[in-house]
Amino acid sequence: MLQRIRKYILFLQYAIKGTNEDLTNIKISRAIILLSVPMVLEMVMESLFAVVDVFFVAQVSTNAVATVGLTESVITIVYSLGIGLSMAATAMVARRIGEKKKKEASHTAVQAIILTLAVSLVLSVAGFIYGEDVLRLMGGEEELIQEGKWYTKILFASNGTIMLLFLINGIFRGAGNASIAMRALWISNILNMLLDPLFIFGWGQFRLWV
Repeated sequence: MLQRIRKYILFLQYAIKGTNEDLTNIKISRAIILLSVPMVLEMVMESLFAVVDVFFVAQVSTNAVATVGLTESVITIVYSLGIGLSMAATAMVARRIGEKKKKEASHTAVQAIILTLAVSLVLSVAGFIYGEDVLRLMGGEEELIQEGKWYTKILFASNGTIMLLFLINGIFRGAGNASIAMRALWISNILNMLLDPLFIFGWGQFRLWV
């Protein structure tokens, strides 16, 4: 029994560490686990972003928390577009990888990135211009709008980072290397946890910038 548990633990560690195995030449059950374990951990990391943000913002003001909540509700549209594009890219890249056409897979990935950047640019311009209207449409009071409009504008203007995060991780998953996508989320979350208090509260030299 202990030997079997140890075997499962080693296999999970192997899945997290990543592998260069050709997933088309191994058992389906093994391939599913190798892909699913990093993906589950990746989803956990993605959910931590909003939790960490709200934790620190809650120490600023009630309007700040409301601004984050209202903006996140609308930015979900951006998430849906990013997830949709990443799923399409994952399917296309996975097909080319399965056909042993790595060069075509690279071309597919580049085309997906260009398309995503074009979509994010349109959303950036629209969101930056109509940031106040977005908060007003969501029922925000005038005081809240004036206090949080720049958060909404900046978040929409930088939505390309969100879109590319979903897309590039989807490309890695399609290529059969889900562990890289997971590590990208780990690094992003660590940076988010470190930089949130620095920029929100202006600790140390960051006080000169806020």
